[in-house]
Order: sequence, then C-alpha cells, then structure tokens
Amino acid sequence: MAVSELDDSELMLEISRGNEAALGELYDRYSRLVFSVAYGVVQNRETAEEVTLDIFTRAWEKGAAYDSQLARVSTWLMSMTRNRAIDRLRREKVRPLQGSVSWADVTNEPVAEKNPPESRVHLSMEQQRVRAAVANLPPAQQEALALAYFKGLSHSEIAEKLNLPLGTVKGRIRAAMQKLRDSLQE
Repeated sequence: MAVSELDDSELMLEISRGNEAALGELYDRYSRLVFSVAYGVVQNRETAEEVTLDIFTRAWEKGAAYDSQLARVSTWLMSMTRNRAIDRLRREKVRPLQGSVSWADVTNEPVAEKNPPESRVHLSMEQQRVRAAVANLPPAQQEALALAYFKGLSHSEIAEKLNLPLGTVKGRIRAAMQKLRDSLQE
C-alpha cells in the first residue's frame, strides 16, 4: 500500500519505523497548516519556516512517542507547533506587534491541494468546527485566547495589555477552553 493511502495514525507508525516516504507524506499533508500556525505566533516568515522544519524533524525523531489514543496527528502537530513558536519568541525575546488580535485576523488558508481529497475535506471540516466554536465564545474570551495562542503572550502580559487582573485573564482563558472542549466533543 502506498503511503499516500495510509491514514494519519498508520503514517505515524511508518515514520516510527524509519519510513522516509511516510515523513514526506506527513509533510505534504500538514506543512501549510504547521507554517500557518507558526506564522500566526511569530509573525516572521523565516522564523515560521524554521519552526515548521523543526516540527517535522521532531515528528521524525519522536514518531514512536505519538499516541493516537491521546490526540489526532493534526492536534499533536499543532500543539508542538504552537509551543515551539512561543519558545522561539521567548528565546529571542522578540514579540510580534503588541496590537490587539482577533480570530478574524487569523489566516484561513485553504487546505493543501497535495492532500488526498478525504484529508482535505476532513481538515476543512475541522477548521470550520473550530471557527464556529470560537465564534460562539464571548468577545472577551475570544480576545484573551487570540492573544495567548496567536500572539504568544503569557497570562501576565495579557493582563497588562488588557489592563485586567491576572485572575480575570486566567479565568477567561480557562472558561473559553472549557467551552471549546465541550463544544468540540459534541
């Protein structure tokens, strides 16, 4: 069976076995999405490209650590991407523009054409589900999430930026994440 016909979990199993073609397929399926998330955090094309390369290197090295019971491959990659991009910002002590950000500012790039049709449809539907769930959040929670996840700001930095108590910011983010979790599990 060709690697292009494998589902994501099977692809990760092949990567853990050292199958370079499987890594190439994973890259074809998710590189644009990984790049988009990285760019949303770092706001710099070169840095986002470096983060993207880092993520697929880590997927190659740590493919055996992936557990399909804990998360989908796309979720696993996005989590690593976000964390790596924030680490890069903190390490370089560089922040993107500190202006307010909204979910409308987040790019809605089309799913890569190289992906098989069923993967494109699945990813597109997932993006729509997440956007719809975020759209149902109160604006204050949307703003706190956007600042945390796409600008890479810490809770303290968000509190300072929005001129709010730290506990309020943490509460908004926690409540938003719980609402998203509940909404997306339905």
